[in-house]
Amino acid sequence: MRRSRRLTRDDGEQRPAVAASGVLLRGVPGLAALLHPHSIAELREQMRKSELFVVHGVGELGSIPLLESLETLLATWPDAVDAIDPEVADEAVKIAVSPDEARQRFATGTSLLFNEVQDHVPELVTWLDAIRADLELSALTQRRCLIYATPAGGGTAPHFDQNVNFVLQIHGTKRWFLAPNMHVDRPLTRHTMGLPTDPELASYADLPMPETLADATEVVLAPGSLLFVPRGTWHATSATTDAVSLNFTFTAPTWLDLFGAALRSKLALSSGWRETASPPSVAVFETLLRELADDAASWSAADILAVTEG
Repeated sequence: MRRSRRLTRDDGEQRPAVAASGVLLRGVPGLAALLHPHSIAELREQMRKSELFVVHGVGELGSIPLLESLETLLATWPDAVDAIDPEVADEAVKIAVSPDEARQRFATGTSLLFNEVQDHVPELVTWLDAIRADLELSALTQRRCLIYATPAGGGTAPHFDQNVNFVLQIHGTKRWFLAPNMHVDRPLTRHTMGLPTDPELASYADLPMPETLADATEVVLAPGSLLFVPRGTWHATSATTDAVSLNFTFTAPTWLDLFGAALRSKLALSSGWRETASPPSVAVFETLLRELADDAASWSAADILAVTEG
């Protein structure tokens, strides 16, 4: 990693933004409460340009028992916890462990990932739905909340995601290093630097992938900081102290996904397309494709979106 530019709090002050007891998003659910004093329009412009967006001192925060502390989280978490291999330092390599074992692993330097937090904190579902609507994402968007617990000195290896992420820092301080992706435009899958490239990703990426994170922008997140990470942006992290963050993650369908979903719904109505392809006959397939071409001539974008967006 070389030459980073550092972004700190907007006004340079070290004011606390989150009570030590944890957080609960109050007021009207949605991006407006998280971005103040910035606007949703500003965020959308950054999204259009695939540029990061950071807000410090997110206000209107109260208490969620689950997030009072990492110890409280581990004591009350009802599911398995993902322990991330510290040698790889990426969630691509992880194992599911009990909360008790997770506590022990964290104490020896292992980062932890808590999945589908909204299943245990119902009010987060409302926030996820409101943020999805504010972003004007498809109704087919997969949305979820994740909690990352990172021990001091730990972090994640450089990687990029296929989804849109909002990171709300809850406890501790974490440094983020973000850089433009010059090798893949609008990736469909996640990739970690140094690991094998997914075959489909390799089909449209400019290979080989980089081996170091160059010309990165550094962002320091303290409690109450919110970071928008654009889809496909290279990023790595390093925790200055033990750190806990809450992520709002949105995996939105592409035009490819929407068309594929609508096409399947359409073809499922045909007995011919539902027939088992055994043996895989060229002649039968040719007949089906000709019928599809004749039918598709009358399709419109509105028809397809009516299937996927309801």
